[in-house]
Amino acid sequence: METVKLSFTNNVYINRISSFLPNKPVNNNEIELYLGKIHGNSSRARSIILRQNKIKTRYYALNTNQKVTHSNAELAKNAISMLFDDDVLQFDVLACATSNSDLIIPSHASMVHGLLKMNSVELYSLSGVCLTGIQALKIIYTFILAGFAQKGVCCASELASAALLSKNYEYEYEHLNNVEANPYIAFEKDFLRFMLSDGAGAFLIERNPNPKSLSLRIEWIEMTSYANELPVCMYSGGEIQSDGYVKGWKEFETVELMERSILMIKQDIRVLKKYAIKYWVNHIASVLSKHHVDTQKIDYVIPHVSSMFFYDLLDEELKNRNIDIPTNKWFTNLTSVGNVGSASIYIALDELYHSEKLKKGETVLLLVPESGRFSYGTVLLTVV
Repeated sequence: METVKLSFTNNVYINRISSFLPNKPVNNNEIELYLGKIHGNSSRARSIILRQNKIKTRYYALNTNQKVTHSNAELAKNAISMLFDDDVLQFDVLACATSNSDLIIPSHASMVHGLLKMNSVELYSLSGVCLTGIQALKIIYTFILAGFAQKGVCCASELASAALLSKNYEYEYEHLNNVEANPYIAFEKDFLRFMLSDGAGAFLIERNPNPKSLSLRIEWIEMTSYANELPVCMYSGGEIQSDGYVKGWKEFETVELMERSILMIKQDIRVLKKYAIKYWVNHIASVLSKHHVDTQKIDYVIPHVSSMFFYDLLDEELKNRNIDIPTNKWFTNLTSVGNVGSASIYIALDELYHSEKLKKGETVLLLVPESGRFSYGTVLLTVV
């Protein structure tokens, strides 16, 4: 058998960044025009949630008739196409990430590839929550670092709004109305209806930097899962039982899927508050120590936070651990674009990259948490 010899390159670069946000910005007063009101009633939790997350506008791939205007695959396709000047795309490997693909089968990456005008490629689909965007990045980074590819694209996209439409909760509300005097949709479900946004972001990654414009050299990518220690927090397609067992959708009767909104996304807020920040800073401290990073030499930090409530808690915990990453170095566009899940870090980096603020030699630290079962990722980039 012939031995395959790997050719390792020294550096890998993000050479182009794009993002696609569908339709027009939706302000706080317009949310239920797009998502609808459950049983005709405005959410009881809406004002509390918006006051805490401080999101002012977000984007929906919907119209006010609650009809989808862009599929998840179309969001990704648009972001990827914007990386290229020509109509015909040419690269070696594609990795696509999302929390909510349009179909169960085929894979999300297959559906995205099918929409693109391009050559045949090697495909990877990443399914999870927010960290999948970093997982897709690491796949392309590793491919190019190992010499398996010259040019690759990673993309993260989310179509959260379609699952948050009021019609998806109506059956549960009717069921509750029949068995309770004062029915209401659980906060764990209603909470996310005012947090999540739609959109996509993409990176073009190559082994050589841009000859005439800035590139971002990838220094390292680290990820840590604490699922061996911590319980499920954000989930869809199941229900957590009283004994802690997570009962999957296949174990429910068909009528139960609707009566209990089993397929809707949920988040256990108590678990989130207890573990999210503590373990995030555990991860940050570990990887900064591993790579001997002098935090005073970090110029920009992009923390993906789901809410400005956690922005402040992260700052507080970093200070408590004597990790010197002050908020005057932080960059976020959460309040203007909303929480776009796995695509958030792409969309934020796109805005910073095109702001003309970056200068050669500066460093950018990406911090991404995932509360599905608590995983975290950190990426260090250098502007060249």
